[in-house]
Amino acid sequence: MKIGIFGGSFNPPHKMHESIAKQLIERKIIDKVIFVPTSNFYPKAGLISDEQRYEMLSLMIKNKKEYSVSDYEFGRLTYTYQTLEYFKNENKDDEIYFICGSDNLEQIDTWREYEKILGDYKLVVIPRKHNMIELLKKYDEYKNNIIIAELDNNYLSSTLVREYLKEKKYEKVKEYISNDVLDYIIKNNLYL
Repeated sequence: MKIGIFGGSFNPPHKMHESIAKQLIERKIIDKVIFVPTSNFYPKAGLISDEQRYEMLSLMIKNKKEYSVSDYEFGRLTYTYQTLEYFKNENKDDEIYFICGSDNLEQIDTWREYEKILGDYKLVVIPRKHNMIELLKKYDEYKNNIIIAELDNNYLSSTLVREYLKEKKYEKVKEYISNDVLDYIIKNNLYL
């Protein structure tokens, strides 16, 4: 099985996160997606609790057997290569793929053990606003491990979603997040 590890803050998880996972499975690039919300150890302003982001992801993917959520990164500072190693050890007979945007690929050479990530795992890269030909030249020696996945409507900013939530523009935000996730946000007074 080809398992895609989809990390991020998911602050909040939105329909584009789900759409990326769905399209990768439909196009048979991967068979399963594990959403891995980053820990609060990650220095990011406005990051709500690990548990709340985990709960929202669980609501977003409920009743979808090809998706799961992991709390592996909670409570510790974890580097991407460690997360990928963990899932490889947990799924010894499966191939582990790292799902990321081209913005991540552009700067991956600044990450800890980046050669290990590029050399030991397949990367499924979602193009954003980058020249992919130039970007791939930068990592030419790893080109066989990099899969460019051109997806439909692949970019939505969580920052925009949080702005709408802060302003209580709930009708507008319904375009971007599921009803279950929105209900959870309202019930818990998040992002105000």
